[in-house]
Amino acid sequence: MSISKIFGAAALVASSFVMAGGHSNAPEAGSVPYTGPKMDLSQFQPEFRVGFLGDESAQDILARNECLGTYVEQAYNVPAKMFFFKDYAGNMEAMLGGNLDYTWYGSSGYAGMELEKPGFTVPVLTRMQPTGDTGYYSVMVARKDSGIRTIEDAKGKKLGFADPNSTSGFLIPSIELAEEYGDLDSYFESTQFMGGHENGVLGVLNGDVDVAVTWVSGVGEWSEGYTSGNLRKMVDKGILNMDDIHQVWSSKLIPNGPIVMPASLPQEARDVMVGMKEWLIENDPKCNENVAAGQVRAWVPVDKSFYESIIKARKAKLESGS
Repeated sequence: MSISKIFGAAALVASSFVMAGGHSNAPEAGSVPYTGPKMDLSQFQPEFRVGFLGDESAQDILARNECLGTYVEQAYNVPAKMFFFKDYAGNMEAMLGGNLDYTWYGSSGYAGMELEKPGFTVPVLTRMQPTGDTGYYSVMVARKDSGIRTIEDAKGKKLGFADPNSTSGFLIPSIELAEEYGDLDSYFESTQFMGGHENGVLGVLNGDVDVAVTWVSGVGEWSEGYTSGNLRKMVDKGILNMDDIHQVWSSKLIPNGPIVMPASLPQEARDVMVGMKEWLIENDPKCNENVAAGQVRAWVPVDKSFYESIIKARKAKLESGS
């Protein structure tokens, strides 16, 4: 069964995307001469294709990651092309179709691809939080003036999920909440997909839904949106004041999602990516923070075994039809 059919119409592939080619040095990030590991990828292919999930606007994502393209071009000696997809499924189908070389997925996104084409993609790296954790959290938020302080207060209200292929924006909260409160379509007045994490939180602020789930590091200052995650990105962009929302619920710790590359690339290409990320933290911390959507202590090599629990959870959910 293809990814676009796994969760029905809500997950239909969005085949349209935005592409940006060429990367000028940004004044704050991407201007450091690259001295990390390199290889000549042109012996294998003419370009390096980076895909992004549609959790925020294409303009914001591509601008924040412009410095990544600069270093990719220097590390691999080929042009870097950056692609934005309106939903997760479109990106996943592109990766499985052999049209992407790099995407940072949530755990569920990688699990979905592994279930569809085992071994086609390879988890390469994940992030380590400033605390040393290699996990993050799904949290549910409500407007502070809504009177919703607990999950019990949210009963009979409208819940917004991020995307059908999101780990923190759907898979984990749909499982953990159902285990505690039963059928979510009965518990809440309605549940709907918001088209990404940022849209979910904006939906809460605008009154389109009463509560929404999103991802956070779960460490650091609440007033700053934690050290990293969707709330932190929104605070940094000036579109969210943390005083306007309240955290209603938090999941258990979720394995941080992997940077994934196709198995068809030579091992050297994956090794260069590991080295490039290590170089980035030490030599251009501003770019690293842009790429990581917040603060990280390190990029940590991972493999399929790190995601076995998520693969099992996604497989069980598919088999149950829920």
